[in-house]
Amino acid sequence: MKEKMTVGWRERLSLPGLGIEKIKAKIDTGARTSCLHAFKLESFTKEDKLWVRFWIHPNQHDVDTVVVCEAEVIEERTVRDSGGHEESRYVIKSDISLGGQTWPAEITLTNRENMAFRMLLGRTAMHHRIVVDPTASFLIPFEAPKL
Repeated sequence: MKEKMTVGWRERLSLPGLGIEKIKAKIDTGARTSCLHAFKLESFTKEDKLWVRFWIHPNQHDVDTVVVCEAEVIEERTVRDSGGHEESRYVIKSDISLGGQTWPAEITLTNRENMAFRMLLGRTAMHHRIVVDPTASFLIPFEAPKL
């Protein structure tokens, strides 16, 4: 097993399978599952499986930059947010790239338009790879993956 990387409470990472080259994420040990901003969702069937197409503004305060993504839905899950509100969300699987490493993670989709971060990296996606320094930010130099 590789040595654990120490990250700050916020980092820039990539979701290469979704075509998202760079997104600022809050490293959230309080969240079980990772979460990604999607301001518009459309479900469709592809090869007899449920898929979702979703639109994302990857940069906070920038509604002009839009990335359209598609992913297979692995399940629908009821998620309770930090305010205690329950919501049914699509769950997808995508690779996460951070610090020269890439690994798969489950990610739920919801509208985070009014939130400070377009993505939360939850503790199950950390896969024993990450140690969080809550006093630091952007400890990992950003390396854009080849999309």
